[in-house]
Amino acid sequence: MARELASLTSESVHPRTRNIDLESVPQILGRIHTEDREAVRAVGKVLPAIGRAARIYEAVWRNGGRIFYAGAGTSGRLGVLDAAECPPTFGTDPKRIIGLIAGGNRTLIRSREGVEDETKTARELIRKHSVGAGDLFIGLAASRRTPFTRAAMEEARRRRAKTVFICTNPRGGGRIVCDVLIAPDVGPEVIAGSTRMKAGTAQKLILNMLSTTVMLRTGKTYRNRMVDLQARSVKLRARSLRLVMELAEVSAPGAAKLLEAAGGHVKTALLMAWCNLDRRSAERDIEGAGGSLRRAARGKGPTDR
Repeated sequence: MARELASLTSESVHPRTRNIDLESVPQILGRIHTEDREAVRAVGKVLPAIGRAARIYEAVWRNGGRIFYAGAGTSGRLGVLDAAECPPTFGTDPKRIIGLIAGGNRTLIRSREGVEDETKTARELIRKHSVGAGDLFIGLAASRRTPFTRAAMEEARRRRAKTVFICTNPRGGGRIVCDVLIAPDVGPEVIAGSTRMKAGTAQKLILNMLSTTVMLRTGKTYRNRMVDLQARSVKLRARSLRLVMELAEVSAPGAAKLLEAAGGHVKTALLMAWCNLDRRSAERDIEGAGGSLRRAARGKGPTDR
């Protein structure tokens, strides 16, 4: 194990931060900020691999499959975070994008050491969720070797799911068998082995790219606006009102009336306004257009306001 860890970039000692504990607050912050930029650059170098993963993600999504993220510690939390944020942002079914973390949901708020080594639990979790052909499994493991994540991915692959593995150690940690490997080289951490830092930043960037790209491609937005958001808070209801006001070019009372008639759904309200439709007709046209507001409005109203 010691030799295996020694081969991982994330475990190595950064030559520029050996004496960081002696530095001033501005100096420490400057060093961390400099290294964070390296994480962004590293992700930029693996965009082709991210693109291959996004195409698989999109195909699975369009065919009605599910997306599973799995990891331990910081990696697991990032997967759960992305899964949790898709329903309110894009109106997705929470049963279709699922985050799995070693140790279960209680480890989201309090770490439990050792759960990352539970390979049997990982395989059982994949079986419990009936992961299989038509689904996509995305494994997250900064160190590349995390037993929980590797075992879960092996089980998902055995059950014929598509597999993507995201790590921040391009070398070491053993051979990885998957459909797409995304491995940005972020270099040593400011604090050796503290992969919640640059490694976590890189993983978060990649997950943002994957889910956002696919939601854009599958009609979950109109231009760069969140027209499928779920307005379940004061802020999101206000955002919905503003979206309808701006895109339908109506007053606040007019937007409120449209949203009420549309059952609170921004996309439906906009098509009703643009094409003078009732709610049922607008919903039918949107469904017929595969959820795309642009396609639903084609030939009936403005599609690029």
